[in-house]
Amino acid sequence: MRTGHSNSSPGEHGGAFATTLWSVVQAAGNGPASAAKPALEQLCRTYWYPLYAHVRRHGYSREDAEDLTQTFFARLLTHDSLSLADSSRGRFRCFLLAGLNHFLANEWNKARAEKRGGGRTHLSFDAATGERLYEREDSRELNPEQLYERSWALQFLDQVRARLRHKYAEAGKADRFDALERFLPGEEAPPSYARAAAQLGVPEGTLKAEVHRLKRQYGELLREEVALTVACPEQIDDELRYLIQVLGR
Repeated sequence: MRTGHSNSSPGEHGGAFATTLWSVVQAAGNGPASAAKPALEQLCRTYWYPLYAHVRRHGYSREDAEDLTQTFFARLLTHDSLSLADSSRGRFRCFLLAGLNHFLANEWNKARAEKRGGGRTHLSFDAATGERLYEREDSRELNPEQLYERSWALQFLDQVRARLRHKYAEAGKADRFDALERFLPGEEAPPSYARAAAQLGVPEGTLKAEVHRLKRQYGELLREEVALTVACPEQIDDELRYLIQVLGR
C-alpha cells in the first residue's frame, strides 16, 4: 500500500532537517525568526496532513479544517510557543499534537479575530490532496488522536521511500528502484522472487541479494527519520515499535 502523504522532496528534506526537528524548532524560538523560517515552513508543509486529519476527525468541515491548520501553523511560526519547546518532554509528534489541541480549545476564537484583522502568515498546503487522503481513512473507526498518529506513521514511510528513491536516482538506478520497490514494507502483494527475476532478466539469487540491500537501506533510513523526531538515541527503538503498533490498527 503506497500512501502518498509526503509533500517534500528528498533534497528539501536533507537541507531542512540536517539536525533534529527539535533543534530546528528550538533554534527558531531562541534566535531571529528569519534564520529558521525556511526550515520551519518546510516542516509545516511536510507534517500538516496528520494535523489536518486530526482536525477533520473532530468534526470540522473541510474548509474550517484547512483554515484551522493554516492558522495553527501561522501562529506556531510567529508566536512565543517555539521558545517553550522542550525536547526533554518527549516525541516531536506529541509536541505538535499538544500544541494543536491547545489551539483548538483555547485560541481559535482569538485567531479568527486576528484573521479578520489581516496580517496572517500564509503557508501553501495541498488541501485537495489532504481531503482525498482523509476520505480514504473515513471507513476506519479511529478517534482524532489515533488518526493523527496513523497519519504521522504513514508520513514516515513516505519520507523514507522518497529518500531511498532519490538515492537510487542519484546512482542512475531509478528504473531498478521502480522494479524493486514492490518488495518494500507496505506493498500489499509483492511478486514472487522467481517471477520478478524473470521479468528483470537476472538470476533469482541476484534479485534476492538486491532486495536484501534495498530493505537494509530502507531500515537505516527509517531509523534516521525517526531519530529526527525524538529527544535522544535511546528513544529510537521505542518509537519504531510504537509506529509499527500504530500501523497495525
